[in-house]
Amino acid sequence: MPSTNARGGLFENPVLKTPMKIEEVAHFCLSLPGAREDYKWGGVRVFSIAETKMFAVMGLAGDDLSFKVAPEGFLGYVDRPGIRPAPYLARAHWITLRVPLAMGDEELRDALVRSHQLVVSRLPKKRQAALKL
Repeated sequence: MPSTNARGGLFENPVLKTPMKIEEVAHFCLSLPGAREDYKWGGVRVFSIAETKMFAVMGLAGDDLSFKVAPEGFLGYVDRPGIRPAPYLARAHWITLRVPLAMGDEELRDALVRSHQLVVSRLPKKRQAALKL
């Protein structure tokens, strides 16, 4: 299995054996409505909405991908191999997938869309309307 780094390596799906490049994950995150990318905390790649509301983070604790999940699904995710509570963000129901990612491409895309939706739903209605969501 190929390894990866936080700046362009490969994520390989151990179940489907379909490599998903980190840039593909980043491109997908940026394709979501109102999403933007920033680097914080010494090089951690952050995807956010409305300038400050994060929905995904790459490289929070090494080679990994972290994102928000619904509270009712949090324990189900962290019981799976390769998925753990996100450092510093677990109390807000964030999970971390270590490389190689423990989700297939389709499941990962669905989870990132859901993370985006969870964050958008917490924005004031006026701010949601400004994002044209």
